[in-house]
Amino acid sequence: MNNKSWRGTVLFTIILVVMGATVGLKLYGVGEQTSALSSAHATTTTPSSTPSSAPSATATATPSASASAPAAAAPATKTVTGTAVDTRYGPVQVKVTFEGTKITAVDAIQYPTESGRDQEINSQAIPMLQQEAMASQSAKIDTISGATYTSEGYIQSLQSAIDHR
Repeated sequence: MNNKSWRGTVLFTIILVVMGATVGLKLYGVGEQTSALSSAHATTTTPSSTPSSAPSATATATPSASASAPAAAAPATKTVTGTAVDTRYGPVQVKVTFEGTKITAVDAIQYPTESGRDQEINSQAIPMLQQEAMASQSAKIDTISGATYTSEGYIQSLQSAIDHR
């Protein structure tokens, strides 16, 4: 082979590896965890660097900010029930607990359980949907293969709860 064909092969291989790594990171959410950790680290380091540069101005502003935060945090826990969504196999409805804007719990209060097959499918799908909702903190979650109708109803009910928060 000549030099040019090797370069094309190497370039193609590099592109495939990068795409595979990107899809793998997106699929397993590693990139989101890293950015969340970076945000949390930036949030915690910023206040500590500010007081050292201007201690008197920051010391005055910080107590008023922290005094208002606990007052707002106490009534911030709210539970909202989403609308019941009729699916081919029965209604699906969720109850969502929020602390401020963060979803702290998602409970399926209605889902198909009529047949043994419904019970089998949903005993696996409901916990997976709950985990997805908690991880994404939104209704933008994937449907569960084999539980498409339940997943779609769950997502719609979850979105209605988020909208009524």
